[in-house]
Amino acid sequence: MTGACGFIGSKVVESLLNEGHSVVGVDNLNDAYDTRLKDWRLRRLTERPGFEFYRMDISARAGIQSIFESQFALDGVINLAARAGVRQSIENPWIYLDTNYVGTLNLLDQCRKSGIKKFVLASTSSVYGQCNPVPYSEEMSTSQPLSPYAASKKAAESICYSYHHLYELDITVLRYFTVYGPAGRPDMSLFRFVQWISEEKPVIVFGDGRQSRDFTYVDDIARGTIAALGPAGYTTINLGSNDPTVLMDAIRIVEDTVGKKARIEFKDSHPADVPATWANITRARDQLHWAPTTTLEQGVNKLVEWYNENR
Repeated sequence: MTGACGFIGSKVVESLLNEGHSVVGVDNLNDAYDTRLKDWRLRRLTERPGFEFYRMDISARAGIQSIFESQFALDGVINLAARAGVRQSIENPWIYLDTNYVGTLNLLDQCRKSGIKKFVLASTSSVYGQCNPVPYSEEMSTSQPLSPYAASKKAAESICYSYHHLYELDITVLRYFTVYGPAGRPDMSLFRFVQWISEEKPVIVFGDGRQSRDFTYVDDIARGTIAALGPAGYTTINLGSNDPTVLMDAIRIVEDTVGKKARIEFKDSHPADVPATWANITRARDQLHWAPTTTLEQGVNKLVEWYNENR
């Protein structure tokens, strides 16, 4: 399990441990955002039996090889290690390529050498760009990514297919849609809204606030990720709420939950942002027997509770 100390990765590890599995976790604990969050997640995992942790960067091929050559009998690999975020990828595209593409290639090649057949890749709704109508379905074009982040994830998807074709690896690619929840990434919109409104700071909204996002609760995403460990051949699957929310409406939900009003400051939209995301989850229902169960109101309430306890 790579990205084991990340927002989604730590929740997947926790769920796997709860089901009685043993997990080898890999994470480089980089400073892409406040490392105290990653340390908090890691402490909770290292207390659990069945969890073995390695501080490692997946773009370092020799280090990754040493883990695969250790005593572990691995049944599969879930690759959630990633550099995420649209705006940051424009500032430093090279590190996105190193982690998201080269890192994925390193893992795939070690699976080939070790005879490990199952591989799950976390991808993103950002690969759909803005040329497709909503809701996004998996067969739509992903050939026009708007940011280096989206391009690096599209490249990772492509090399996954190559390794499936050449070496018969069983690969499931999951396209996540705007994941949120407790202990989330502090650069994500709902986390920021909760923090800013709670601390009575200005709430920055890029654009007019009428853009919509398919917010999806982290526990639902973790459940879908584990379901993706089943045999698939090669498939790409959206994991989203299938119920997009206008950004200003999401802010109102946070206001009601926190009990304070937002001081909104509007700024120009970013050219790498899209006006809407919306997941068609028919394939997830059919192939994974998965559907989200947490409403936005329920999820925001849990996020606010966590924030108040841990701020």
